[in-house]
Amino acid sequence: MRRRSPTNFPSEQMEKGTGKNQNSKICFLASLSVFFWMLLLYFHFIVLGGSTVEQSVKLQNGPMYSELQPVLVTSPPRVENLNAESEPPPVTYPPPYTEPKPTPVTSDPEMEKLNTESKPTIVPVTRKIGPPSETTQSRGAEKYPFMRALRTVENKSDPCGGRYIYVHDLPPRFNEDMLKECRSLSLWTNMCKFTTNAGLGPPLENVEGVFENTSWYATNQFAVDVIFSNRMKQYECLTNDSSLAAAVFVPFYAGFDIARYLWGGFNISRRDAASLDLVDWLMKRPEWSVMGGKDHFLVAGRITWDFRRLTENEEDWGNKLLFLPAAKNMSMLVVESSPWNANDFGIPYPTYFHPAKDADVLIWQDRMRNLERKWLFSFAGAPRPGNSKSIRGQIIDQCKSSKVGKLLECDFGESKCHSPSSIMQMFQSSLFCLQPQGDSYTRRSAFDSMLAGCIPVFFHPGSAYAQYTWHLPRDYTTYSVFIPENDIRKKNISIEERLGQIPPEKVKAMREEVINLIPRLVYADPRSKLETFKDAFDVSVQAIIDKVTRARRDMVEGRTDDNFIEEISWKYALLEEGQREVGPHEWDPFFAKQKDGNGDSGEAAKNSWENEQRQHS
Repeated sequence: MRRRSPTNFPSEQMEKGTGKNQNSKICFLASLSVFFWMLLLYFHFIVLGGSTVEQSVKLQNGPMYSELQPVLVTSPPRVENLNAESEPPPVTYPPPYTEPKPTPVTSDPEMEKLNTESKPTIVPVTRKIGPPSETTQSRGAEKYPFMRALRTVENKSDPCGGRYIYVHDLPPRFNEDMLKECRSLSLWTNMCKFTTNAGLGPPLENVEGVFENTSWYATNQFAVDVIFSNRMKQYECLTNDSSLAAAVFVPFYAGFDIARYLWGGFNISRRDAASLDLVDWLMKRPEWSVMGGKDHFLVAGRITWDFRRLTENEEDWGNKLLFLPAAKNMSMLVVESSPWNANDFGIPYPTYFHPAKDADVLIWQDRMRNLERKWLFSFAGAPRPGNSKSIRGQIIDQCKSSKVGKLLECDFGESKCHSPSSIMQMFQSSLFCLQPQGDSYTRRSAFDSMLAGCIPVFFHPGSAYAQYTWHLPRDYTTYSVFIPENDIRKKNISIEERLGQIPPEKVKAMREEVINLIPRLVYADPRSKLETFKDAFDVSVQAIIDKVTRARRDMVEGRTDDNFIEEISWKYALLEEGQREVGPHEWDPFFAKQKDGNGDSGEAAKNSWENEQRQHS
């Protein structure tokens, strides 16, 4: 028998063993690989599927904010820790602001329901980009329905951005119907002729060469209601979309309304009827709910006291429009405002000049610069013997006794004081025009005199400085002279001497300032539009827009005026930009409110009407 070599057996056995072991290893590795992938897929899709995927989707939806939103997670706590420790995905900085599309936000009721039912855990994502407050403010701002209007300011390609006005389409009983019954608008004056020419009244003839041949009208001092409303029809940034509106105009002829019922024994129910009707109509409109009326404004060409009846006594004056709760939210533009209330604002009385184009203004300004003024000072007015506080009697006496003073007396019957040409002619020939209080703080005469390039002399800050803060410079010394009433009443200061002490260079500079103010003190012809100048209407509308815009931004940013004191509201109008706190003021004694309420103001309103009767008797 042939014997195998010893070395052959191990080799054969090794070959057989090696094949079997390799097959086993391959099977084992394949099984291990399958098990690993199954475990990996299970962990990825089953465990992480309910949180990571949802988190990824939520982080990618919507615009990129400066601070990432908290993530709502419904997965088990053990995964929260994993997510909290892991690094968030890289985030790129957003491009410059271009008004992002609104991000869908779950409403409060839905969120409350979700919180109640599922008790989710909120995991804050702590990575931040930019100021931490921007996200909160941006997200919270979406609650306000006026945000679209605020964003129009940022659209530099839109010339009306931040300037849109929405005008309520009121039933005609609130405006046009009053004009159809124009004879009822005044007990003594036929207002029908004064409502012609878009409220400017009949044209003035330039017989004596006092005016220009065009743009001059016999405008009634109480006609601002219709003039302003007709100017609004020509406003370049009107919109039918109230969500774009920077402010909302209410074309209610409030002055004409109350004028119908102030005399003739009408009861308070009749006097209040239209005001109550208007407020009821407005509060039912969707535009009202945006800010509760705080973005609404209206105009009344009368003094504020005609709308501030304090009681329900039939004998008390006027209506209670400005004391209605809803009206307190609105802004009312009147020719004389209250220094102790915050919902009315002074705008100029209408003058006789209503330019239709820029050239009308420039020609008139140049003419006023070149006039020879032979009188140092002048006064047009009547005494108030029944008013112990009036200084008119002393002013009239000083005018009569002065060789450089001119007096135009106004009283019952025919008088040159009732002639526009006589008044303007005297103002054009005077360096200074005396403007004491009338029956109330203010006078139309102040604006007629400045239109003539005459430097006004005021004796009470309520006659101009605390009234027309939108239209006149804060530094009253640049365009006027202030002589406190007590200097005349108690000290018997000589007006001639006081004015004569002002250097000629200063007088010239003050007159130039007055002449430069003319465009913003007059109402342009509502049937046309000035190109470069801003008239009294433009200034008023812009002031209202600024006021509403500030209020909206305060709401968005959570600012409140907790320290605001309405009884000293006149002080706030005198603050510089950015100031919010008021303190003692040199004019405090002038506005010390009477303890017995507003009775004196009611009397002033009555006297104003008696003066109107005197002018047209």
